[in-house]
Amino acid sequence: MGYTIRGFFDFVREQGVVGFAVGFMVGGAATRLVGSFVGDVINPLLGLALGAAGDLSDESFTVGSAVVKWGNLVKTAIDFIIVAAVVYLGVRMLGLDKVDKKK
Repeated sequence: MGYTIRGFFDFVREQGVVGFAVGFMVGGAATRLVGSFVGDVINPLLGLALGAAGDLSDESFTVGSAVVKWGNLVKTAIDFIIVAAVVYLGVRMLGLDKVDKKK
């Protein structure tokens, strides 16, 4: 059992665990920010444009006894598109798309 505190710190340093943890926390905060932006700005404006004053995520239609909540799907899709665009632009601007490429 050659496990030591030094070995643990070497693992953390060599495997980029700290960078991963920071990225995870920043990603969570960015996701909440985008969710708030979509929910508080985009969603109401899109709701007005579609004739659904207020929160678009509450919009739905009924087929028989089933309720289809299409507004929440649209809100989630907008969240995804914005987060994906931010990640794509961040990776491109920082040049991280070239880091793991073999020459």
